[in-house]
Amino acid sequence: MSQINIGVRAHDYGQGGVKDIAQRIGQYPVSCVQLALPKSFPFIEEKPGQISPGFGNYVRDAFAEQNISIAVLGCYINPIHPDPTERELALQRFEEHLQFARDFGCAIVGTETGSRNADCTYHPDNHSQAAFDELVVSVKRLASVAERHGVFVGIEGVAHHHTINTYERMNALLDAVDSPNVKVIYDPVNFFPLKECHEQQRLMNEAFEAFGNHIVAIHCKDFVKEDGMKAGDLPSGTGEMDHVHLFNLLKQKKPNIHVILESTSEQNVDEILQFVRDAETRTD
Repeated sequence: MSQINIGVRAHDYGQGGVKDIAQRIGQYPVSCVQLALPKSFPFIEEKPGQISPGFGNYVRDAFAEQNISIAVLGCYINPIHPDPTERELALQRFEEHLQFARDFGCAIVGTETGSRNADCTYHPDNHSQAAFDELVVSVKRLASVAERHGVFVGIEGVAHHHTINTYERMNALLDAVDSPNVKVIYDPVNFFPLKECHEQQRLMNEAFEAFGNHIVAIHCKDFVKEDGMKAGDLPSGTGEMDHVHLFNLLKQKKPNIHVILESTSEQNVDEILQFVRDAETRTD
């Protein structure tokens, strides 16, 4: 029996009605999805006030009919947005996702950690203590809502670009917020430093040593090296990512954790799933 619980991002399969998207993904042998509501459903806007328990139940049941669970609600905000009004609206939207996550049959709401730039692109101040302190304020606020509703804030670090850009800063955030309801969504490729991707086995091992106890979901994709630098957000099996090592770590340390494949589509998903299943059976 497989110990790798494979899923996809729902928005990689276009937009449509709830049952339409569920059926579109249900054609493939995946067990879960990461669901970003506005990216999949055109009638949901990126603003608070639209989600209800009824809608959550409807979405949960539509995917359940396809034997698919909702692993993560993606609500990727900029928690240190330079415009206080925009930041407040984003935090309210994330809080709403936390409040209703259980109605979707989901325990994790995920985000990256933002930037001094509104569009979350690299800004040198993202590495500053001031940016980190602002992030702590936002995540503490979200943590209090998560605790009340028995769900988790899933934090994804991104090397170089975002506020949480090193393993040390991830641990510092977890320590500063100090909540059992703040956890880690680990994307190895995103978290590999740009110039160290040739040491990926060491980097993955160090990630599990640093914050492995807090990891609640995995994002899985590929990359290539260009002039010694990490490049590309590529589908699994099309680059240099050591999936065998990752899956061996997961089988040892996180059996049946949700593993969300990125950059799949109706054109490539069968090939990617075959690659993943083959990698899962191998040892390194």
